[in-house]
Amino acid sequence: MIRAFLAVELNDTLRASLADIQQNLKQGLNRHLPPGVRLSWVQPSSIHVTVKFFGDTDAQLIQPLRSALEPLMAGALPISLPLERLGVFPSSQHPRVLWIAPTTQWEQGQEAERLTRLHRMVEDACQPLGLPPEARPFRPHLTLARIKQSERQVGHALMETGLLDRPLSFPLLAASMVLMKSELRSSGSVYTKLWEIGSPAS
Repeated sequence: MIRAFLAVELNDTLRASLADIQQNLKQGLNRHLPPGVRLSWVQPSSIHVTVKFFGDTDAQLIQPLRSALEPLMAGALPISLPLERLGVFPSSQHPRVLWIAPTTQWEQGQEAERLTRLHRMVEDACQPLGLPPEARPFRPHLTLARIKQSERQVGHALMETGLLDRPLSFPLLAASMVLMKSELRSSGSVYTKLWEIGSPAS
């Protein structure tokens, strides 16, 4: 079995910009958090937009999955996802995930509609292969950090500093989708690209 997910990769320029954002957030939060409270920051090389998480998947489905999804991508990509908003899941009082994503205005626009339509088609194409749809609603975002303890203190620090309100503008063009294998190790998750549909990030 292979732990796999479908994602949009980032180019090196965007990864460098996100590393700078993480560093600024880290510095801003550390001044307002008590000693011992730490966030788990995602390595910039591992940041991506998850389109569909498959979990443990039979290795024999890897190529049939590509065959099922490739026709969908041809007319659906590229899609623009401007990264202009910082936020948290599930709430500002008890944040567990710190993310960057498009604005709510983008979510109501044409590009968001195109991405949502593509996501639905992906879900529909996966079901005949025995890969069920995800229960959670699709909300495109990039995870910057995970909060595994002291959520209330982190949430208070985020609100007190106003770090989530800072203006941002980073273009992300989803020109391809990749199937990634995820291996959980003591040092963190290690990702390996299994295949890619579309034009690689540049």
